[in-house]
Amino acid sequence: MEKRLIARGVLAGAVGAVLAFVFARVFAEPVIRRAIAFEDDRIEAQHAQGVHEHGAELFSRGVQGNAGLGFGVLLVGVAVGALFAVVFCVAYGRTRAVEPQAFSIRLAVAAFVAVELIPFVKYPPNPPAVGQADTIGTRTLWYLVMLVASVALAAAAVWLGRRISTRLGAWTGGLIAAAAYLIAVAVVMTVLPTVDETPAGFPADVLYEFRLVSLGTQLVLWAAIGLVFSRQAGRLLGEPSETKRAESIVA
Repeated sequence: MEKRLIARGVLAGAVGAVLAFVFARVFAEPVIRRAIAFEDDRIEAQHAQGVHEHGAELFSRGVQGNAGLGFGVLLVGVAVGALFAVVFCVAYGRTRAVEPQAFSIRLAVAAFVAVELIPFVKYPPNPPAVGQADTIGTRTLWYLVMLVASVALAAAAVWLGRRISTRLGAWTGGLIAAAAYLIAVAVVMTVLPTVDETPAGFPADVLYEFRLVSLGTQLVLWAAIGLVFSRQAGRLLGEPSETKRAESIVA
């Protein structure tokens, strides 16, 4: 049963990747072109001053924006879909009186918040021409720290909510756990360093639109995974009896 659910997670991830690619291709590419135009103007100005720091591109923008972007999004979508299914298998067997469709959607919402939204608030993505090349490793490290902390705190909040719910009820336990999670991630955000490497003169509207579209792309991916997987899991888990279903999910 677990393998069948993971296969459906891969399918959901592939569907989400296609939709996310279309969204990014339509909305993100125009913004990226505007950012690249700013970078080209900056490089020309540096060349005029005798400064040379721009290396040759390994791939053209056409390849990067079409085949490269599509292949990358597909790989990410398939991996995320498979991981989503694994988490579903582990967590669903421990739920009580929750339909697989509803649980899948809730899990997708929680995953989007913990994996995408919270790290985005602290370290939003930047378009080309924003960020220094020699700090990529450091910026990536801090982003991963924020991501791991967000996921770990979300798991702890779920555990806390389950413990409190047995005494105070599901709604009260859920609210307390959510508040504890938000307070904890706020503390982590305060402790971690802030990164601001936007060059002088970079258009604020381009930066805002790029970050908004980037978040929208991730939202499309997770929404598609949650909805497609919920339908597939509902059909699959509706086949056996309730007893067999509970026994077929990883406890």
